[in-house]
Amino acid sequence: MSTTSAINGNHYEQLHQGRTNMYKSKVDVVLGAQWGDEGKGKVVDMLASEVDIVCRCQGGNNAGHTVVANGTEFDFHLLPSGVVNEKCISVIGNGVVIHLPSLFDEVLKNEAKGLQQLENRLIISDRAHLVFDFHQQVDGMQEAEKGGKSLGTTKKGIGPAYSSKATRNGIRVGELLGDFNLFSEKFKSIVNTHLRLFPSIKVDVEAELARYKDYADKVRPYVKDTICFLHTALRNGKTILVEGANAAMLDIDFGTYPYVTSSNCSIGGVLTGLGLPPQTIGEVIGVVKAYTTRVGDGPFPTEQLNDIGDLLQTRGFEIGVTTKRKRRCGWLDIPLLKYTSLVNGYTCICITKLDILDTLPEIKVGVSYKRSNGEKLDHFPGTISELSDIEVDYAVLPGWQTSTEHIRNFKELPENAQNYVRFLESQLSVPVRWVGVGKGRESIINVH
Repeated sequence: MSTTSAINGNHYEQLHQGRTNMYKSKVDVVLGAQWGDEGKGKVVDMLASEVDIVCRCQGGNNAGHTVVANGTEFDFHLLPSGVVNEKCISVIGNGVVIHLPSLFDEVLKNEAKGLQQLENRLIISDRAHLVFDFHQQVDGMQEAEKGGKSLGTTKKGIGPAYSSKATRNGIRVGELLGDFNLFSEKFKSIVNTHLRLFPSIKVDVEAELARYKDYADKVRPYVKDTICFLHTALRNGKTILVEGANAAMLDIDFGTYPYVTSSNCSIGGVLTGLGLPPQTIGEVIGVVKAYTTRVGDGPFPTEQLNDIGDLLQTRGFEIGVTTKRKRRCGWLDIPLLKYTSLVNGYTCICITKLDILDTLPEIKVGVSYKRSNGEKLDHFPGTISELSDIEVDYAVLPGWQTSTEHIRNFKELPENAQNYVRFLESQLSVPVRWVGVGKGRESIINVH
């Protein structure tokens, strides 16, 4: 070995020696492994009873999570699902975009259902960007212009707000709470920019400024530097759970672009959306519906446009929490899950809605992709044109045709239901830790 390489080798070894861990705890993450609507909220709600802090890191009120607690159904769009646990602090991180009218509307609706003392346990990042009503107008116009090639956006203004952030003329929560004259100048500037690009949008600038002066007072008690707050919590051994919104196949980099959302809803978005370094991440829990669904447009290899798809949609009550649109339904897709597992590094899996398959005599699982010429793929296609050219090979597993809804022990599940879970586990080489067989948190079975 040359002297140079020996020295370099020593340097490299030194990188891995003498590391001190300044954190007493880790951050566990719950991520959607498909196209969303996997039941992440229920998993977060289950785990939130044992943690100190629950965070949202990206997206906006385009997400929709339903949690059933003590017989009451809560719908969350911006608030982390963990807010149901009254001992838990909820954090909306810097990577989230916030439409303040919708946030306060959500707070009021859930307080009416029994949510209490929110002002003492919700923290909003001063670095989070604001979604304005004109962003929502623009979102609707851009979708309408696409006609038959629409992306299926929720029209909540999320994409246009992230566009403002990326072009550096967005406005952060902290700026609303500072000098209001400066906020007014920035607001007028961003409105003028949008009016030049979209002359037909209507914005009453003075009325909006008056409204946001009121919002500044309403939101002020909630706003903090969440980066400092979270790192202090980790140094003090507090347990933190992150609730991913949307899902891996809607990630702007790794999803079925352009039929995606406008943020990183994979593991990278957790780091940038909360200001956390990689070494703080502990468990990465992938939430997998026992079949596959998708809201809106875009490719869907295992979609079933037949009686099976209708049965899954009906039995699973597959209607979007945010959009109220029927979800498209199909069989479980192993190549898709292997791909999102590569990107996210799941340490364990939670399978949800296994009970929806209870009535089927046989169940198909997509196990591999091939091109129309018969060539097998060893990767998930990166373009829509490539994805539209694939065919799916299926494994056929026997169903169990028995209700699992009231079962609370994994070993009491029908043998074929257990085999279905084990098949998924073996295909992904990731342990399945929980299986959901109903709506409430009590319906989640611990596999081990």
